[in-house]
Amino acid sequence: MVKQNHNLPLIISALMLTMLMSSLGQMIFAAALPTIVGELGGVDRMSWVISAFLVTMTIAMPIAGKLGDLWGRKWLYIGGIGIFAVGSALGGFAATMNALIVGRAVQGFGAGVMMISSQAIVAEVTTARERGKYMGIMGGVFGVSSVLGPVLGGWFTDGPGWRWALWMNIPLALAAITVCTLVLKLRVGKASLAQFDAVGAVLIAVTTAALILMTTWGGSEYAWGDPLILGLAAVVVVGAAATVFTETRVKQPLIPLGLFTNRNMVLSTASGTVLGLAMFGVFGYMPTYLQMVHTLTPTKAGLMMVPIMLGMLITSTAVGFVISRTGRYKVFPLVGLAMVTLALLWMSRLSVDTSLVELGIQFLLFGVGLGFVMQVLVLIVQNSFPLARVGTATAANNFFRQVGGAVGASMVGSLFIHNMRLELANNAPRALEKMGPYGTQYAQQFTAGGASRFTPTLVAELPKPLQEVVLNAYNDGLTPVIFLMVPLAVLAFVFVIPIREEHLKETID
Repeated sequence: MVKQNHNLPLIISALMLTMLMSSLGQMIFAAALPTIVGELGGVDRMSWVISAFLVTMTIAMPIAGKLGDLWGRKWLYIGGIGIFAVGSALGGFAATMNALIVGRAVQGFGAGVMMISSQAIVAEVTTARERGKYMGIMGGVFGVSSVLGPVLGGWFTDGPGWRWALWMNIPLALAAITVCTLVLKLRVGKASLAQFDAVGAVLIAVTTAALILMTTWGGSEYAWGDPLILGLAAVVVVGAAATVFTETRVKQPLIPLGLFTNRNMVLSTASGTVLGLAMFGVFGYMPTYLQMVHTLTPTKAGLMMVPIMLGMLITSTAVGFVISRTGRYKVFPLVGLAMVTLALLWMSRLSVDTSLVELGIQFLLFGVGLGFVMQVLVLIVQNSFPLARVGTATAANNFFRQVGGAVGASMVGSLFIHNMRLELANNAPRALEKMGPYGTQYAQQFTAGGASRFTPTLVAELPKPLQEVVLNAYNDGLTPVIFLMVPLAVLAFVFVIPIREEHLKETID
């Protein structure tokens, strides 16, 4: 048995800070996207401000999990914090959309290392039984940051500027590095560099990037039958096959396929992957929807997401303590996924006339449902493996969940933009024609280039007929996409049903 660290409260606090930073990074620009697009242009690359972060975060996860198991987690974790800070600085000084995307990609890689390392460190310093309450608290932190991100992003956008949403990470990162350097005392591995699965890492990175590019560009910038999209699809298929071939033959695979002989691992990972697709789709684009359809400021759009935060925070924390006390956990993801399904179905019926009160209730239901699910699935995975493999198992679980999230954010963004442009193309000409000569001065704003720079302020200044066209285009662009997520939530529920409720370990092995 490994002796438990006496600095546990301080360690958990430091882990929560970096969990806050990494999950904040995923969504902090959700409310600021319209303003960023208005300043830097490039609405066709808007989804990449979120997707680039998710892609590199996803790639980093299995790498961080395996390296932590092989060599130890302390300095790997601290290095991830440093990478995150560098990416934040690069993005903060970006002068173009492409430069911002590069900064976000670097930031995302650091976030992936931080998130996996923090979850694995919790498993290294606590037992599975007591881990329930700590994972519940960290799940609450994830919920807070998922919503605090858009709120802070909106506040920075309305106040000192969206760049401060990146720059603020630098002092937080320095504080986290200082605490972790002083108090973290963890197992140190003795594996050599030659044991690292470099070929597997390259294959996973290429395959993941190709998958996200395919889902981001397909149907928006390029037709699904375009040779480029078909080429990316071929890379995904060949890359996935090559990855499986490689991982079954190397000594220390990045994602050991043997993990998936464990029933609970397979079911929890499948459920989390499907849920991630729906969750990041809602988190990523609902603040933009609120600004454009309900003409809210970025700050107010972020604040409208608070019910999701409250639902996740309260539920996740309470569920964690109940699990630690009772040792029972299977019922919680079942209840949560049923609530998520109902919330998505309800949100798919949104219209421009839906009240903000009704929206708030929908968001609360969605947040409570997520609070029942997210960290419980991670706990189930960690309880299924010994400490020496818990980093790799946690990373594999999170990797596939993030793949779902990255694909979800990309596909929602692509479908949303495609639907919105189609609605504008169908309805704007009629509205302009009805306005007669007066409408010609606005015609340029509804061309492909002009529409790329729509902001809430510009929409508010449009004449009423054109304003209604834009509001309906944003509403009718997003709601069909949300409806497509309903069967995915049902599928995630079905995956949880066969999970076996095993005894939670009461020692650190």
